[in-house]
Amino acid sequence: MPVTMITELSDPRLRDYSHQTDVALRKAQSTEHGIYLAESALVLERALRAGHTPRSVLALGGTAAEAQALVGDEVPIFTGPDALLAELTGYVLHRGLIAAMNRPPLPDPATLIADARRIVIVENVADPTNLGAIFRSAGSIGADAVLVTPSCTDPFYRRAIRVSMGTVLQVPWTRTGDWASTRAMMDAHGFHVAALALTPDAVSLRDFDGAAHERLALVLGAEGTGLTDAAITAADTVVQIPMKHGIDSLNVAAASAVAMWALG
Repeated sequence: MPVTMITELSDPRLRDYSHQTDVALRKAQSTEHGIYLAESALVLERALRAGHTPRSVLALGGTAAEAQALVGDEVPIFTGPDALLAELTGYVLHRGLIAAMNRPPLPDPATLIADARRIVIVENVADPTNLGAIFRSAGSIGADAVLVTPSCTDPFYRRAIRVSMGTVLQVPWTRTGDWASTRAMMDAHGFHVAALALTPDAVSLRDFDGAAHERLALVLGAEGTGLTDAAITAADTVVQIPMKHGIDSLNVAAASAVAMWALG
């Protein structure tokens, strides 16, 4: 399929890119599970490697050939003047291309963690930037899977994927249920649950021996509010990162990197 040069924006195949919010893409009609946007050739390559299916690619002139090399001849590729593409999307394609991808179905959480040794549970983190950074740490420092709670922001949001450098597409993840069912699942699979929180009985991360637990789940909470009482109650141990200069905590993304490295 040749690269299509667009000169106006009425083509219905461009609808995936037309000022669509992440929520609208997630609920896109005529799709089984919704759509997400993969921004940059690197992220598109990681999405393809993960087995995700592209619907089309929108590329600046200089990256159209690169996009075609990645997706082949069967996927529509659209290109056009920079200003026209920015008018279509509502932002400048600084990373050269953006691809509309079919969202895959989310796996069953119990199946996802069946063979995992280290997992991360993210509760109610609303900022896609923080969530993307947590996934990047999970991918680089080492977590076998990530579970996100029902109120957590969507890892497939464009900003979360971009900040994670595509590791959201590499680290296995899914949504979990309420804390009662999640705790039961942790027990069934032999996980020790360590919650990162500031409580009077919290153990210093220096003193908590993660290596003593064959299977470990690290629980991270929303910035500001921290973990809910239900999450803390569900934990076997509450741990905290020792701080200096009167500072009580780190940004949740930074804290996730420190804790994952220490407990790896």
